[in-house]
Amino acid sequence: MSLYIEARIHAELDDLWARTQEPGAHQRWDLRFTAIDYLPCQEGEPQHFRYATRVLPFLTVAGTGVSAGEKRRPDGTRTSALRFASPHPLSLLAEGSGYWRYVPGEDGIRFVTGYDYLPRWGRLGRLADRVLFRPLMGWATAWSFDRLRLWLERGITPERARWHAIAEAVARLLCVAAAVTFVPLLALATAALMLVLPPLPTTPAARRCLRTPPKPARAPRILDTLARRTAPATRTPLAKEHP
Repeated sequence: MSLYIEARIHAELDDLWARTQEPGAHQRWDLRFTAIDYLPCQEGEPQHFRYATRVLPFLTVAGTGVSAGEKRRPDGTRTSALRFASPHPLSLLAEGSGYWRYVPGEDGIRFVTGYDYLPRWGRLGRLADRVLFRPLMGWATAWSFDRLRLWLERGITPERARWHAIAEAVARLLCVAAAVTFVPLLALATAALMLVLPPLPTTPAARRCLRTPPKPARAPRILDTLARRTAPATRTPLAKEHP
């Protein structure tokens, strides 16, 4: 049930690293977060951070985490790992861990994430997670990755990309509404067409990302190192480590 998302991005590795590692840039493109702030830490220690997600206009859930990255690896790749937890009683996500991989190649950079988490609320929470929340998290991650790709490849800012997505969704709904009003017999076919029609090139789309690993994926060793250096509250055996 762990989540895997992969995007192919044609950009400079340093630019991709900056857009994903700097909190101010990260919170702009990632649909899962409303705010990300670094907390003070000692030199050489993993970076602690605080995050918040606005679930509803009147409800924001927050949590804390710790992250560490490897910017220089012998094979030219980079990795980043994190562990996180939310004490908010209304947050379905209790605690979890994940990683990012940056793998340069001839056809762009493979930007990969794998992560998992433990839901709260007992059996009801596990059911809600399996049926609704986990698929939604997977979609939101993939959609965000494609929004990041558009920012790096085409210069379309995350804010513009959001409006592109809203405008296209409204246009598709209007097409369905018009069919229902003027040609009811074609309404179902129109709705199906709007669902399968590819998004515009300037609109973020989760379908452009790979959602299944091409081969069994394992978390980087740095995640295990991070677990040994963090508080017990954020230590969760959620991902298999490299031997």
